[in-house]
Amino acid sequence: MQESQARELAAELDRRDQIGWLRERFVVESDGPIYLDGNSLGRLPLRSLARLDQVLRAEWGGGLVGSWDGWIDLPSRVGDELGQHLLGAGPGQVLVADSTTVNLFKLASSALDARPGRSTIVSDRGNFPTDRYLLEGLAKQRGLRLDLVDFPEVEGPSPDLVAKVLSDDTALLALSHVDYRSGALADMTGINRVAHSSGALVLWDLCHSVGAVPIELDSSGADLAAGCTYKYLNAGPGSPAFLYARADLQASLRQPIWGWFGQTDQFAMSQGYQPVAGLGRFQSGSPNVIGIALVDEGVRLLAEAGIQAVREKSLALTSLLIELHDAWLANLGFELMSPRDPRLRGSQVTLRHPDAYRVCRAMIADARVIADFRAPDRLRLGCAAPTTSFGEVCEAVIRIRQLVQSGRHLAEAAQPSRST
Repeated sequence: MQESQARELAAELDRRDQIGWLRERFVVESDGPIYLDGNSLGRLPLRSLARLDQVLRAEWGGGLVGSWDGWIDLPSRVGDELGQHLLGAGPGQVLVADSTTVNLFKLASSALDARPGRSTIVSDRGNFPTDRYLLEGLAKQRGLRLDLVDFPEVEGPSPDLVAKVLSDDTALLALSHVDYRSGALADMTGINRVAHSSGALVLWDLCHSVGAVPIELDSSGADLAAGCTYKYLNAGPGSPAFLYARADLQASLRQPIWGWFGQTDQFAMSQGYQPVAGLGRFQSGSPNVIGIALVDEGVRLLAEAGIQAVREKSLALTSLLIELHDAWLANLGFELMSPRDPRLRGSQVTLRHPDAYRVCRAMIADARVIADFRAPDRLRLGCAAPTTSFGEVCEAVIRIRQLVQSGRHLAEAAQPSRST
């Protein structure tokens, strides 16, 4: 494919873009770099600036402590919005609180307590590090066994493969809905089914799928899930995470971090911990009011566009990227490490290259294309549908090709810095 043909194709796709208007709702510098890292940190919504000013000036500055009358229910109120529009979860099952790691720990601990007599946890050896680390810690603390399985990176875990590694001793299966390395999208419904047939509970990490992929927690039979809000939900660096617990499980779950926000009759300040009924028992300390307000804005923006429209554009963006990789990059040492079948991938395309780190650094410093590197040799290109244009994807691949053809990336240091 010639560059002129690719640019014409991208321009036509941008003209037909049904959610192109969303990009105008974000802070995007006209002369800024091409940003293909929304799978790490989403762009800043313009409405978040106004909401932040409202929370700081009017609610905190003006309302002072009296604003807690509205703030105190933010975790559940925004959680219900998130559940309705992006998670396929009915009311009272999603809570915005803490970090992904803390929420995964709470849910995993609760699940293990709910399966007494079973001593095995199963996860993917390629799962995101924080997931593996906390499971390792829980297994060590409780004297349990952690089985880390080598599921295929590009294809991800299938129901058939999962069924082979479960037994009547499996208490918990913990997986990511979208693989952070390859973007492989797991069959949530099928995996839930085979796990339940063995009597295990399933804990899903939704960090790389929420806001990019339609999720149906209730109809898929999901038990537990957690995820972050700073990627495709655009709630800002370090924004609060969320957790999901299926309604009929909640009464049997007791989370391990007891705090006054999960206590019955909270302001009675009574002796002895008695958790509230329902999902509120998964709260611990005071909610991050400013952070949750920004989650609210991110959810509202995506709800306005509709997650199905976001998904359709995401697939078109990643399909274009793969087509251009095949035409221009495959003969330069790059290898596709994401599923070719659009139904089986999230909103990123991962490429393998022996000099991936130096290519990534040169892309940022020289070509003004922001992506990220993952060890040992992966280059991740995230296509956040609300803020990425088809023209940007085309231009990014052109710049990558020119960069590698010229060898300019070889001037970069070969050793990764602390943040990649």
